[in-house]
Amino acid sequence: MIFDEFSIKTLIRPVADFPKPGVIFRDITPLFQSPRALRMVADSFIQRYVEGEFSHIAAMDARGFLIGSIIAYELNKPLILFRKHGKLPGELLREAYKTEYGESFLEVQADSLCEGDSVLIFDDLIATGGTLLAAAQLVRRMGAKIHEAAAIIDLPELGGSQKLQDMGIPTFTLTAFALNER
Repeated sequence: MIFDEFSIKTLIRPVADFPKPGVIFRDITPLFQSPRALRMVADSFIQRYVEGEFSHIAAMDARGFLIGSIIAYELNKPLILFRKHGKLPGELLREAYKTEYGESFLEVQADSLCEGDSVLIFDDLIATGGTLLAAAQLVRRMGAKIHEAAAIIDLPELGGSQKLQDMGIPTFTLTAFALNER
């Protein structure tokens, strides 16, 4: 890793009671406002995956797009976009998922992957794992496999990373926060 977990944590802003009372939202905006921090985060992922045995990178709507697109560019891999309902044209595959705030649908273009492809999936944060689990189901429905699920932040108390691992999906994050950690 290019820089330590403490450095990352100092650049992630806790926002109390957003989007609902009792939730501490982990705002990654300061990471992207600092060119040095963004480079260090991207370089940490690039260093981990530069020799990875996968064919595609998938990114989750919307904050996962930020880091996923950088990594796809740097590793010269095709980027697959997983979007919220109603945002993609063409023939789509859809998967329902639950979040800590409600229920939604994740969609991907049906011709994005082929049987035998291997995918590294990115999001900004692993909370309940709903979005990444839905993406994993869609990847598998297209006949591809998951190389790993990666994110900047893990909230292990919400159980998402454990659910992914229970599904046989390795996970990697740069840092983790306890739910009430400031």
